[in-house]
This record gives sequence, C-alpha cells and structure tokens, in this order.
Amino acid sequence: MTNVAVFFGGKSSEHEISVITGLFAVNLLRSAGYCVHPVLIDVEGELYYKQSLREVDEIVEKRGLVRVRVERGLLVTAGKKRKTVASIDCALNACHGGEGEDGTLSALLAWNGIPLASPPMPVSAVFMDKSYARVVAKGLEIPVLPAFRVREEEWEKDACAVFLKAKDLGYPLVVKPARLGSSIGVSVAFCEEELSEALSLAFRLDHSAVVEFYLKGKRDVNCAAYSCNGKTICSLCEEVFSSSHVLTFSEKYEGEKSSRFPAQLPQEVSEKIQAYTARMYEEFDCRGVVRADFLYADGEVYFNEMNTVPGSFAYYLFGKTVSSARDFLKLLVDDCMATKRAEKKVIYTGILRRTAFGAKGKLHV
Repeated sequence: MTNVAVFFGGKSSEHEISVITGLFAVNLLRSAGYCVHPVLIDVEGELYYKQSLREVDEIVEKRGLVRVRVERGLLVTAGKKRKTVASIDCALNACHGGEGEDGTLSALLAWNGIPLASPPMPVSAVFMDKSYARVVAKGLEIPVLPAFRVREEEWEKDACAVFLKAKDLGYPLVVKPARLGSSIGVSVAFCEEELSEALSLAFRLDHSAVVEFYLKGKRDVNCAAYSCNGKTICSLCEEVFSSSHVLTFSEKYEGEKSSRFPAQLPQEVSEKIQAYTARMYEEFDCRGVVRADFLYADGEVYFNEMNTVPGSFAYYLFGKTVSSARDFLKLLVDDCMATKRAEKKVIYTGILRRTAFGAKGKLHV
C-alpha cells in the first residue's frame, strides 16, 4: 500500500484555509485506498502528526498529535528519543501561502528524497511572489498589467516617490501584499489617501506590495493545469464574479462562490488562456496541479497570478462530485509515483586531496 503524507497548515495567514484543504485531501485519499499520514504544520512552523487524524477539533487542540520531523523518506519523532512513525512514498502539499507554498516545504521534501505530487521548489518560490511572477510572465511573452513594486523600507523612506509612481500609473490602483493569497490584504485605492491606507494594511502583513493598474470592466477568469504521463492537461476556463472591485476573502470562502463554468468567452480567448497556463506549467517542468488567474477586458487577456496550491486543489475545474475529487487526487499521486526521478550521480572531484591543498587539509600558498 502506498504511504502518502499530506502536509497542511503552515506559517501563513491562510493557515486555517489550508487545514480545510488538508483534511479534505486526507479523507479523500483514505477512501481511495492509500495509507495516509496527516502532517500539520502549526503557525510556528513545527510539524505534528497523528495517523488517525480526522477532525478540525483535534487540530485546534493538538489532541493526540506528536511533534515530528522529516528525515530521509521517513517521519520521525522530534526530540531526544528518535522513533520512526511512518515511511513516506509520496507527499502532497496542501499548504496555502507562507513557508508551505513558497517552496520551503518542497525543498525540505526534495532534500529528504520524498517524491512530491505538487509543484517543485522553483515554480513555488517564483509564483509565490506576485512581483516575481510578473517578471516570469513577461519573459514568457504573456501580457501583464502595468504595475510597480513597493518595499516597506522604500515607503517609509520616501512616500512621495511612491505617490509619483502611482500618479504616473493612474488611479484607481489595486494594492496587494506581494506574498499573500486568498485576497487577504488586497485593496483598491482611488486617491493618495486611500493608497496610503492600502499600503499600510499591506505592510502589516508583508514586507513588500504590488501596486497595479486597475482594469475597469475586467472579468476574472481561471484555468487549472496538471500533468499525466508527461502530458499537460488544462481545464476549461471558469469565470468568477464579485460584487466588489476585487474578489474578497469572504466571497471566496465564507459564502457561496458566484461563478460560471465553463466561462462564456470567445473560443480564441479561452484557448489563449489555456495556452498561457500550459506554457507556464511546462516551462517550469511542473507537476501536480496549479491554477492560473487571468483578467480579461476589451478583447485582451492579462496574467494576474499563479496558485501552486489552489483551494481544494482546483478539482472542481475537472469534475464536480466528491468521487471525481477523489479520483483526481489519486491521479496526482499515481502520476507522481509513476514518474519519480532517480537521483543523479554526485561527482567527487578529489580536489581536496590534491597537493595544492595539502594532505592534511592545509592550504599552501
């Protein structure tokens, strides 16, 4: 039986949403016949484990959870008395935001030789930061809206310079914390005073922010992608509706999401969005599932952001039922196991034993 570790939670403002996604994955993978090992990353970054974990209350109270660490394909107890609690064949990342989604967890698992049925470190790290993601999109000839980055130190040192950049861009402007998701901390500013308030909010949550031109009449369109047997598969496009200037956290998670699937777009626009999504996925040699978000207005498509750990793993863009969600997660795990790569040989050059460095490790000059 395949042992699958599901990591969720994390040092992130999206910690609670990640817990929901994590338990969703744990229960579905159990029903698919895997031996599932739930691993909670708490808000301090500590790892906790309980094989029978099922309920949110157990997580909130850490009831019956033991602290663990990852060690060369294993989960072992943390502390002086090391004990193996699980052997891991494959892992799934259910962490939204923070050091779960930003590539830190992916790197930890790769370092310890654990195959990951989720995006690897490079794509996770780049797309976690919205300003980096813009650079990538432009490099791949995918349009983005005019914007600029503001670092907290820059804002504190010379707010007037930021106001001048904003004036050149033209109000209204969207202000986003650079490394947050779920619309947390996102504001729309219509004047300097509102821009100041928006940046103050963003800097309470992050060290940098993206200030972006607000596209009037925009439509929010999503497209997801995953790989199977070496082939990239894109979903149909989904249009998400909002009663606000931008999609809010409450619209995403606290009420019934208003959306249309598939989106009613001209065929060439849908195909362009799918092509852009596939291009980013393939250029980063990605695996697992991602969801790319775009803005569409007046016949033009603009890349907005990439989610390397999308809510509910974006299964709803490939099927609507619980059984289809189970089958989708099973597909991700099975494809990871089928395509896992052997470690490459590490070359030992012998340079430390050569005479220039001395037999006893002393450098001769």
